[in-house]
Amino acid sequence: MLYTVIKAVHIIFMVSYFAGLFYLVRLFVYYKDTDGFEETKRKILREQYVFMARRLWNIITVPAGIIMLLSGLALILLNFGLMKTPWFHLKLTFLLGLGIYHFWSWKKILQMKSLDGAELPTANIKLRQANEISTFILFLVVFTVILKSSVIEFWWQLITGFVLLVLAIMMTVKMVNRNKNKG
Repeated sequence: MLYTVIKAVHIIFMVSYFAGLFYLVRLFVYYKDTDGFEETKRKILREQYVFMARRLWNIITVPAGIIMLLSGLALILLNFGLMKTPWFHLKLTFLLGLGIYHFWSWKKILQMKSLDGAELPTANIKLRQANEISTFILFLVVFTVILKSSVIEFWWQLITGFVLLVLAIMMTVKMVNRNKNKG
């Protein structure tokens, strides 16, 4: 029973954590979208986006991430056999990627805060593409957990499929952005 309760807590806070990441990177995009605005409007919006990003990070994303991590560690301690399964090693590899993405997001918040309303040096299209990374990590982790042993047999097909999906979505974002700039 305890294991199931902790697993439910882990899933709930995983959802909260990812929701925070999804919206956070959208705030980076919105901040960058103000580059062409007149100064007063740009300044007001950028201050608001920095405020929103910091609050989202400090009140939702990081606390949810900590609870997700602690409950995940508790699940491992209660079922240490997980550490012997290949699918779990794959999941941990994807979570390492999530940790890198988390660090990148934190650095972007610090960068936005330190710019004092100045332009983000990252290209808008790169921010839009980066917005999809957490989605793909979520897909990879969920499919790995659900498929468990069979994911090891077909891991290369799963990764290849997701890489192709990532490329297709990034190209779509690029085309939409290009059409948006023309119109």
